[in-house]
Amino acid sequence: MTPANGASAPPPAAEGAPPPEPSPEAESEVDAFRRQVDDLVSKTDVLERRVNEVVDFYDGKKHGSGGRKAGGGGRYGGHSRGMPDLMRQFSVIMREITSDKLAWPFLKPVDVVALQLDDYYKIISKPMDFSTIENKMEGKDGTKYNNVREICSDVRLIFANAMKYNDEQNQIHVMAKSLLEKFEEKWIQLLPKVENEEKRQKEESKDVVLTNASREASIAKLAKDTDEELNGINMQLEELRKMVVQRCRKMTTDEKRKLGAGLCHLSPDDLSKALEIVAQDNPSFQTKAEEVNLDMDAQSETTLWRLKFFVREALERQANVVSGKMDENAKRKREICNALAKTASKRIKKQP
Repeated sequence: MTPANGASAPPPAAEGAPPPEPSPEAESEVDAFRRQVDDLVSKTDVLERRVNEVVDFYDGKKHGSGGRKAGGGGRYGGHSRGMPDLMRQFSVIMREITSDKLAWPFLKPVDVVALQLDDYYKIISKPMDFSTIENKMEGKDGTKYNNVREICSDVRLIFANAMKYNDEQNQIHVMAKSLLEKFEEKWIQLLPKVENEEKRQKEESKDVVLTNASREASIAKLAKDTDEELNGINMQLEELRKMVVQRCRKMTTDEKRKLGAGLCHLSPDDLSKALEIVAQDNPSFQTKAEEVNLDMDAQSETTLWRLKFFVREALERQANVVSGKMDENAKRKREICNALAKTASKRIKKQP
């Protein structure tokens, strides 16, 4: 890039002379601007936390982990607190039934029995035995019961299969019928507790649904309020930028020369950003040409001072990166302000 600095020179007394010392009023105004910038940075910190909260919520909902978890974990499928206790009580019933001498035909795995009976699978479509039930209660083989009613159903299936395959005079049929009656007596005693637990689970599920709905409504409102506040900060930042630039004095010829020299030392990425600053006030300015001829005297004071601030920060950043002494807090503030300024610029351009 070849900067051109051939504009009319200022009065001789001002040529090369250092800028005058700022007055107390000017210093006070600078402090006021600095306080406004710090206030905007503090607000953006709050908004950043809100944005992260909104993003985390919807990411969790997308992957099915938002709100309370509906299942998973634990020996009995991670259900409510009362379910493990019911499972333990049902285990007591199982031990009492299987310890009965009449239960011996139903303890073996069904496959062992079926191998001895050619027509077993033709008559019994869903075999069951106590060893299979025990494995499912322990969560073996990757299967497990979700509630005690499922276990009760399989216990009944054992005896129903035995009575279906064997006629009423058969000893196995008689044993199965007798054990089923004992089981039903014990199940009736446990049933009120099962029904109470099921009712509690149902009410808990309703509470979870209501809580999740309320949470989602709260997050939606937070997202809307955050967007509105961000728009307000963008407008404040743009107004502040305009006020600062309007109060800048005219740049001297020497300052323009130094600015041109500084542009030549920018990295390719920073140089592209600097040319974009020029193009904002000069829509016809070509930023993509192989060689750009930038006439400093043709630029407005607003553009010149914005370039000066940008070049100074860019060169300081490059020097800090080289020395490894980058101030992370200052870097973060600059990135936030630059991002907000860029957003504000886009919004203003889109306005009719």
